[in-house]
Parts: sequence; C-alpha cells; structure tokens
Amino acid sequence: MSKEAITYELLHVDKNSGARRGIIHTPHGDIQTPVFMPVGTQATVKSMTPDELKDWIDAKIILSNTYHLYLRPGSKLVKEAGGLHGFMNWDRAILTDCGGFQVFSLKDLRKITEEGVEFRSHLDGSKHFFSPESVIETQEDLGADIIMAFDECVEYPATYEYTKQSMERTTRWAKRCKEAHKTTDKQGLFGIIQGGFYKDLRDKSLEDLVALDFPGYAIGGISVGEPKEEFLDILRYVAPKMPENKPRYLMGVGTPDYLIEAALSGIDMCDCVLPTRIARNGTALTWNGKVVVRNATYEKDWGPLDPECDCYTCKNYTRAYLRHLVKTKEILGDRLLTVHNLYFLAKLMERVRTEIENDNLINFRNEFYSKYGYDNN
Repeated sequence: MSKEAITYELLHVDKNSGARRGIIHTPHGDIQTPVFMPVGTQATVKSMTPDELKDWIDAKIILSNTYHLYLRPGSKLVKEAGGLHGFMNWDRAILTDCGGFQVFSLKDLRKITEEGVEFRSHLDGSKHFFSPESVIETQEDLGADIIMAFDECVEYPATYEYTKQSMERTTRWAKRCKEAHKTTDKQGLFGIIQGGFYKDLRDKSLEDLVALDFPGYAIGGISVGEPKEEFLDILRYVAPKMPENKPRYLMGVGTPDYLIEAALSGIDMCDCVLPTRIARNGTALTWNGKVVVRNATYEKDWGPLDPECDCYTCKNYTRAYLRHLVKTKEILGDRLLTVHNLYFLAKLMERVRTEIENDNLINFRNEFYSKYGYDNN
C-alpha cells in the first residue's frame, strides 16, 4: 500500500480550550499549525511574487482555485508546465479547492444532477460540466499537495429537506472522488463535511466521510452569510468531533476573530481572500483594529501603519504615503497593504501557536478582543 502524501503530527493540546498545536507533513514541506493560508486564486497571490511570500511572509502553503484554473489557462496546460509548482515557480505546499463553492455560487447559471453540475462560465457564458471524477482529474493535473473532494456548498438559509438531500449527494460524490483519485502518494484528498446548520446532518456527514478514511477533513458550508452566533455554534459542535490524527480544515475564514475561534475549536487550517481583497480596498488589519487608510484623518499621519508591526510596509512607509497611494489608485498601494495584511495574519497565527503551547489561548483571545472591540462570545 502506498504511503499517504499528507500526514498530521499532534504536538500539544491547550488544556484550557482544546486548541491543537501540530505539524502537517506534505511533499513540499512541513506546515506548523494552526495556520492561515493565503489564497492565490489564479495561481498567484494578488500583487505578490513567490519570493516575497517566502521571504517577507514565510508562507508555507497557499491556495489556488480549480474552477478558475480549469477555465483559464486550463489544467492540461498547467500539467505541461510541471503542475502549479512549476507553472507559478512555487516550491512549497499548495492546496486546490474543488471549485464547488464557485460553481454553486453561479446559481441561475448551473444545474445539479446526481452525475455532477452543468454550469455556464462567468467569463463568456460557455457551457461546462463538473463531475466528481473530472474535478479529481483536473486537480491531479494541477498537482497540488492537498486536493478537495467535490461537494455542494448549500446557501444560507436552506431547508432541512434540501440540506439533507445535498449532504447525502456530497457523500456519494466524495466516495466517487476517492475511487477516482490515483496519485495518493503525491496528493492528499480531503473530504468536506456538509449539512448546513442542522447538527444531526453534520453528524451523519462526518460519520460517513470518516468511514471513507480520507487523510484530512474540512468543514464546508459555514461562513456563508449566517449570523456569527450560528457560525460559532456549528464550528464548536463539529470541529472537536473530527478525527484527532488528521488535519482539520475550516474553509473560507480570514478575519482575526474567526481565526482565533477556529483555533480554539481545534481547527488546524483556514483560508480566505479577505486580507488581499480588503488591501485592494484600502483597508489594513492591525494589532489595534482595522485601519481604513483612505480616511482623511491619515492625510498628515507620518507614523507607520501599525506601530506594533515590523513588516516591510510598516518599517518603510507612513500612513500618509499609503493614503496617497490608495487615493491615487497606484498599484504600489495595493501591494504594500497586501504585504502588511498577510504578514499580520501570519504573525497572529504564530502568536496563536505560542499561546496554545502555553495553555493560554483563551486569555489571549480575551485580550485581543478587548483591543479590537470584538464581542467576547
């Protein structure tokens, strides 16, 4: 039997919260967890070079998107280039999502059947079809270290009946994905737990997926527009029940409070476009809350973006200059804010890992929330 490409090593559990400190071993290096993973949708983290991601952010893993790369430039071309690692000149770990979230967000442009999903491209309206088997083939072409089973991400709110039907189909698709997946020594295939906001459906999804024995598991279908209390309720219910000896991944989460809550619940991996997206809108995450750089109050502010940060941006540029770049729509403004936001979240997760080792994550959460103005749930 071939060796699994992805394995998890548990180092410590915070005795006061259950948060986990561990290492995910991949073919392209080890990942200290809990970790935030920058998103490079189109085989690039927007405005960042691979060397900057390594030297300035020390990112150990980034994400790319199956749906977008399937449409442009096509997975066969990427495979010809040596997979994503060769195509984008990135020699560390990569995760590709299955494209399910993107396909199902098309709503009126897609049709779901047992066989898969027929959809029209958001680019030109051309018709395409994703099946569990084709999604696995595409991800094998892309060559990421971690790939995801094809699932249906149910919108919020959804009825119990539809959520149950969707969850059961996602499980059947997961089985087909596992049967189609051949490169188990090079790529780890994760199953995605669905079931919406119904705890019995989450239990059933988890039970059935664990029986399929994937090398890792993700929670999908939350952080999709629901109130924070519902998000936290499902997260805290599902995460501790996930296998202890395998990576636990919460999809689509990137605000500081959600990242901390994920870690407190025992999650190992999170990702989101948020830090790069809000950078392009002129907003920075700092140790004292969000800073909307375009605001007039920073016109003559000669201080750093975040006095507590030592990233490239904070060491070299003032808030006044950053505001000027944002107001004049200069590309450098996007780059410098992106550098800072990604660095901030990397340092936040580094701090989270330290606090877990010290059995102190709850106290850190409370202190951080008081500075950020978050409610302490």
